[in-house]
Amino acid sequence: MIQITYYGHACFEINTNGKSMLFDPFIRGNELAKDVDISKINPDYIFITHAHADHTADAVEIAKQSNATIVGMFEVCSYLKNQGAPNIHPMNIGGSWIFDGIKIKMTPAIHSSSFHDGTYGGVAGGFTVKTNDHHLYYAGDTALFSDMLLIGKNNPIDLAILPIGGNFTMDYNDAVEAAKLLNVNKVIGVHYDTFGLIKINHNEAINAFNTEKIELNLMTIGSTIKL
Repeated sequence: MIQITYYGHACFEINTNGKSMLFDPFIRGNELAKDVDISKINPDYIFITHAHADHTADAVEIAKQSNATIVGMFEVCSYLKNQGAPNIHPMNIGGSWIFDGIKIKMTPAIHSSSFHDGTYGGVAGGFTVKTNDHHLYYAGDTALFSDMLLIGKNNPIDLAILPIGGNFTMDYNDAVEAAKLLNVNKVIGVHYDTFGLIKINHNEAINAFNTEKIELNLMTIGSTIKL
């Protein structure tokens, strides 16, 4: 079983195999997530798709309080280690590793990646998460790209977590096309509504997916679903 908890923007936690994996922790800077208490978030691993502050801002603090291992691009891990992260596991695009029986693979993304001080963060990426029962894909911040067709080719994806807000990433119409390339019929939307430039019409987004017989879940911040 997999349990997914949404903390707003592009931050969510996956619990499976007795382990907790937190992705792209940006909580305190998000007014919509003001009721989330980060002191109660204690993952085993923190996965970072790229260096932007709206994906890394709370990473070091949460890593310190939980002793979690931060996983991401080599440049991102090196930078966060210098900021005080206790444990890191650097990766790169196309690489995979098994963390406590969960296979993680780092996938491409088309997006920029730098820290707030201008430090280069390597290239942006995404992750697939494979357990005995499920295969999930988190795209990270990205445009639509045709190689999504290959991501689930040999191991079918049963849930995709895709950005839908537009402006900085693909919008929900492109996310529909992404889901079709991935051959997935269940999607969780992320990276929307946090800022004015990425506010969306929820009904229009859901209808766009429904037209293609794809389920779009726009999770409430703090809510949890199970697979």
